[in-house]
Amino acid sequence: MASHGGRGRSGGRPTLEEVAARAGVGRGTVSRVINGSPRVSDATRAAVEAAVAELGYVPNTAARALAANRTDAIALVVPEPETRFFAEPYFSDMLRGVGAELADTEMQLLLIFAGSDRERQRLAQYLAAHRVDGVLLVSVHADDPLPDLLSQLEIPAVISGPRSAAESLTSVDSDNYGGARSAVEHLLGRGRRRIAHITGRLDVYGAQRRVDGYRDALRDAGHPADDLLVVPGDFTEEGGRRAMQLLLSRHPDLDAVFAGSDVMAAGARQVLREAGRRIPDDVALVGYDDSAIARHMDPPLTSVRQPIQEMGRAMIDLLQTEIADRRPPASRGLDRRRAVLPTELVVRASS
Repeated sequence: MASHGGRGRSGGRPTLEEVAARAGVGRGTVSRVINGSPRVSDATRAAVEAAVAELGYVPNTAARALAANRTDAIALVVPEPETRFFAEPYFSDMLRGVGAELADTEMQLLLIFAGSDRERQRLAQYLAAHRVDGVLLVSVHADDPLPDLLSQLEIPAVISGPRSAAESLTSVDSDNYGGARSAVEHLLGRGRRRIAHITGRLDVYGAQRRVDGYRDALRDAGHPADDLLVVPGDFTEEGGRRAMQLLLSRHPDLDAVFAGSDVMAAGARQVLREAGRRIPDDVALVGYDDSAIARHMDPPLTSVRQPIQEMGRAMIDLLQTEIADRRPPASRGLDRRRAVLPTELVVRASS
């Protein structure tokens, strides 16, 4: 039997109907074979597969996705301004991990910013139309309405960093508490006693857990935290600058700073330099994230490494499980999936 060389009767791509005619079966039978249905005899399956091979038929994945009520697309939603996304290494590392995990799949990734009310409203309408199979949420604040919207719409979702200990969505996080403890214990081990902390935004659960780790490490070493040594930042360089200026005005004798991100540590370093403080001789400095910023600072920055790319990969893995499960989160009760990845202190010259 001669091959059609991958072209149908019309000279274009072979159709499902042409595969059915070649195999001597109905169109529905061909569809069942292509979609892996067990309701087909071995002989029929072999005939269809032979026809597919002879004609060079390529299934229309978009049509298959539509028939299965699937879009083969997921959204990475960032409830932050675009400027912050491109300024902070955390987001690019997360995107890299997500992309790497999707590379061997047919899933398309959509990057959506929802930093303003208008953007959130537009996103809500888009999601309500079920144009994606699932959603990855990163950098979510405690009062953000998006997670609850996803639950209401019964859209599979995974959140990077739970909003609280009672998070209802499947989540992936790093050990923020343990990471902060290791940073402070390191500083204590270097003989530092007046250790300040520039926090991240405290409406972010991960930032709260880093404060807890900082306080507990000091308390357990017999040095209860001084509230005047804890200043909220906002994960930005300018926020780190402002916080460091306030800390120096309150405690000119501080001898160490633990910043809740490398970006804030970079801002703090500028202020310390301007104030004539040598790093680490006068003030030791530790950051968080172990981003490229940490390696390129002068002196190189000691930092808590959180495996951001691995977190992105884990989010995709869990989201695919959620999509396959398709049960709304509320129906699972306490059967929430959570992944907490370990952190590691990377010691460099700044401490």
